[in-house]
Amino acid sequence: MVTGLGAITPLGNDVKTTWESMLNGVSGAGPITLFDASKFKTHFACEVKDFNVNDYIDKKEARKMDRYTQLAVVAAREAIEDSGLANETTNKDRVGVVISSGIGGITTFEQEVGNYYQHQDMGPRYSPFFIPKMIGDIASGHVSIMYGFRGPNFGTVSACASSTNGAVTAFDMIRLGKVDAVVTGGAEAAISVSGVGGFNAMNALSTRNDSPETASRPFSASRDGFVIGEGSVCLVLEEMEHALARGAKIYAEVVGGGASGDAYHLTASHPEGLGAMLVMKNALADADMTPDQIDYINVHGTSTPVGDPSEVKAIKEVFGENAYKLNISSTKSMTGHMLGAAGAVEAMACILAVQNDIVPPTINHTEGDDDPEIDYNLNFTFNKAQKREVRAALSNTFGFGGHNACIIVKKFVK
Repeated sequence: MVTGLGAITPLGNDVKTTWESMLNGVSGAGPITLFDASKFKTHFACEVKDFNVNDYIDKKEARKMDRYTQLAVVAAREAIEDSGLANETTNKDRVGVVISSGIGGITTFEQEVGNYYQHQDMGPRYSPFFIPKMIGDIASGHVSIMYGFRGPNFGTVSACASSTNGAVTAFDMIRLGKVDAVVTGGAEAAISVSGVGGFNAMNALSTRNDSPETASRPFSASRDGFVIGEGSVCLVLEEMEHALARGAKIYAEVVGGGASGDAYHLTASHPEGLGAMLVMKNALADADMTPDQIDYINVHGTSTPVGDPSEVKAIKEVFGENAYKLNISSTKSMTGHMLGAAGAVEAMACILAVQNDIVPPTINHTEGDDDPEIDYNLNFTFNKAQKREVRAALSNTFGFGGHNACIIVKKFVK
């Protein structure tokens, strides 16, 4: 069961604002303010806005955290408070934390190594917090310590599939009876000199500097790369009887998950979508569901030339005629690509779509901007949210290295 949600994203600094922005088709893109990007090919990103860490975290504690951890702590706190999990009756030995990141503390790494080279004539000058700020599992550690949750505590790393893999792992631990609940999610803060510079070097990012808000345009012929985003979303997953016994609010039910490998290329998805097909089939089998039982797919849909058509091929192969009855959307058109946190924010979109019977849109598609490789008879939910019954929703995330992960949620009925 999903009993808590927390978010800080380019669309809003809480769940309510993020969800309303999604439904209204708001773009989170704008000029980069976190560093001077004027010499880079890409000058824009989807940043978290109006974030003063000291409004959320004690100044002394915040200094021990990279920005990605700060964002994770904020999202986790909202999710935990929303769930009511941190109460006196909770057996904290049976509450785990799995918060994932694809890249981790890249800004901390830049700062510490840069400081060394700037002052190397004085010998090594590293902060004692360098390593614990940088490592990709430390957000889970901070949340565990803050709330005294002593269950399994770690993060998963599978590039842009990281937080989906983490959520599926959390789900597995619950159904195996190892824990009663898990705080799970993802966090990323890679809008930095090396983050943007590295993705620019790969020609992975959009360079539509004259119109950042329209740059992420999944499934459009004029797409030219993804827009990097940052933020964190956390979910509280809980065993059903445990949640019901304490009278928890239940958003939706997690019913299955899948994973696969492309075994094809370091950064490109398989052009025929073979890994994407397999991960969706694995998730459906795990959930004991048939394709006709899914009403909405939140696609990976990064707005890259190769990735978008291959995912469409995979959906058509797995869902057959039912593909034309689905709503499909890429919320990355609004949030940008939050890398290791993408799976968490997109799982949240699926959860809220199931709860509210409305599908958020894929924005930035214009009439005539059609790719001959894409079947526009499918419903990509272009530009406007659509109300419909959403019995169950599936979220796809695919990462560099051919890492694919998928999670399915459905309405909870007692």
